[in-house]
Amino acid sequence: MVNTCGVRSRTVIGLIRACHPEPTTAVTIGSCVLAVAMGCTAESILVVGVTVLASQLAVGWMNDWLDADRDRAVGRPDKPVASGAVSRRTVGVAAVIAALIVPVAGALNGWAAAAAITLGLVSGLLYNWPLKFTRLSVLPYVVSFASLAAFVAFSRPGAPAPPWWLVAAGACLGGGAHFVNVLPDLDADSRTGVRGLPHRIGRTASVWVSAVLLLTATGLLAFAPSGWSVASGLTFVAAAAILGYGLLRARRPGSRAAFRAVLVVAVIDVALLMITGARG
Repeated sequence: MVNTCGVRSRTVIGLIRACHPEPTTAVTIGSCVLAVAMGCTAESILVVGVTVLASQLAVGWMNDWLDADRDRAVGRPDKPVASGAVSRRTVGVAAVIAALIVPVAGALNGWAAAAAITLGLVSGLLYNWPLKFTRLSVLPYVVSFASLAAFVAFSRPGAPAPPWWLVAAGACLGGGAHFVNVLPDLDADSRTGVRGLPHRIGRTASVWVSAVLLLTATGLLAFAPSGWSVASGLTFVAAAAILGYGLLRARRPGSRAAFRAVLVVAVIDVALLMITGARG
């Protein structure tokens, strides 16, 4: 009995590690906070949390299931499937179950909400394969983040259409997130055969593209809901200054200033997304 419990405990821990827990937690909590800001009911907020969590689990687990052979080949001890902490079959089955939950749970907030989150899920799975290896690697991030914003908007009472600026900002934020997420691993990814858009255009161009996308998201979230104000203007100027400083420092060899600057602006955009969601 003790041995069986130990095996089950290791399997559960392995599954948690394989789901990419940090982004999974961040996106799930962020979606719930946005749902609160947009005036969703308590029941709808719960549905948002469960549905987004299931979607993130499905994409994360499928990613590790697909990458198991590559992770073993390069000796990734941080990957539970590659290290043997959990079996590849277990992760694959868990991914399928989580994916099947998404449209069913999403439908509890209406068919429009279910369609939006299912589109985001399919897009995320297509990133895992085959789009991660192509010039279209940014597309799933754009579609999935836009779909996530639409899903939360459709979850409001009466399922009103999402405001255009919210969906557009989500798309820009997603595109910027792709380049930010890949930047630290560009060299390691290239050695394992990953040749997405950031890998093809290089580190410097990726930093500039992510900066433009995130600054566009900042502008949309700061100005579109209520127009110009002192607060929105100062927020936009601050984001632009942070990006400008990071890009200037990035010219130094080995500098990570641009990467850190982009991350700070990404955090500003997420905060704006939560605040302006209430005006959507």
